[in-house]
Amino acid sequence: MSKETLNPLANAQAQVKKACDALGADPAVYELLKEPQRMIEISIPVKMDNGSIKVFKGYRAAHNDAVGPYKGGIRFHQNVNVDEVKALSIWMSIKCQVTGIPYGGGKGGITVDPSELSQRELEQLSRGWVRGLYKYLGEKVDVPAPDVNTNGQIMAWMQDEYNKLTGEQTIGVFTGKPLTYGGSKGRNEATGFGVAVVMREACKAIGMDLKKATVAVQGFGNVGRFTVKNIIKLGGKVVAVAEFDKKEGTYATYKESGFTFEELNDAKTKDGSLLHVPGAKRISLDDFWALNVDVISPCAMENAIKEHEANLIKAKLICEGANGPITLEADEILYKKGILVTPDILTNAGGVTVSYFEWVQNLYGYYWTEKEVEEKEERAMIDAFNPIWALKQEKNVSFRQATYMKSIKRIDEAMKVRGWY
Repeated sequence: MSKETLNPLANAQAQVKKACDALGADPAVYELLKEPQRMIEISIPVKMDNGSIKVFKGYRAAHNDAVGPYKGGIRFHQNVNVDEVKALSIWMSIKCQVTGIPYGGGKGGITVDPSELSQRELEQLSRGWVRGLYKYLGEKVDVPAPDVNTNGQIMAWMQDEYNKLTGEQTIGVFTGKPLTYGGSKGRNEATGFGVAVVMREACKAIGMDLKKATVAVQGFGNVGRFTVKNIIKLGGKVVAVAEFDKKEGTYATYKESGFTFEELNDAKTKDGSLLHVPGAKRISLDDFWALNVDVISPCAMENAIKEHEANLIKAKLICEGANGPITLEADEILYKKGILVTPDILTNAGGVTVSYFEWVQNLYGYYWTEKEVEEKEERAMIDAFNPIWALKQEKNVSFRQATYMKSIKRIDEAMKVRGWY
């Protein structure tokens, strides 16, 4: 397979182009959407615990603000690069319009393996990212959030640094914060809860009942963990989980009778691995993809399902919890096999939707209960799912293409009315 097809930016641009063509949009629309409006690269010097200075690369892409301020996570990962950050910012613009929230897309990152840093080094790195970029951030400008390997603590450090630099108590600049510092109830579980809701609705749409379905989930980080928890809560049976760690490499664990969330979570918390759950057995990743399950949910990193994996999959439904987990070629194979794929920009939109709720609560200084947040998120996900399903049926296109068409139409209308083309 060529390198270009694994390039997330090339994939994002191809998906946008396909939707623009299907909509019969003005050529200017694709020209305006194919690249971010702004892409910043910074160097972040950190004094390490051994006294040396190490310089890390940090990024922020601001894709499109036709509908509202830029919005998107910050990931800390050794493979973070310019093209990945650009692609993720494009997906964020489109994702925000899936549930109709008033944001454009942004994305940030630092090229680092955070597991190699001490807590102090991690804090200095987080604050350094803000020092390099704070002039381009703001409640009405660009609102970051957690992503891969970042969390509420990191957002708290970043928000604190922003406030120190600006001399203001504007706590709506970062979302995904701890509850004690302006966070929203329900935010931690929001992405996984949204994945489970979309899975339930997609099962209904194809005449399947999630309560009678078997599910395999790839990944047990923030998204995968809460996807598993909420699938089980909604009555689904999770029989396999694939995971990666430094000691074991990539592996999967399988239990025919189904896992409880507690036994998986306890095993992961206790020894960092899912391999010691009673009654479970280790299987290869190929065996994981080839399982006779009803649903698969990839919740790890991009390009997890390539042509090889797509040819193995027997599931009727794939719900993308991760961003860009299926390559273009694999997507084509799955479509031809008649496997329904609910795309990342819909399936994992619960995270940014509840980030929006947090932002609204910060601006108002008025906070909702967890039940209120969950009810609002569930309503937003169902209201997003139904018109896209109707458009898919009407236009006889893939679910992914219908999702892109719906979102890009909204951004197109905003750019047009603002006089951008």
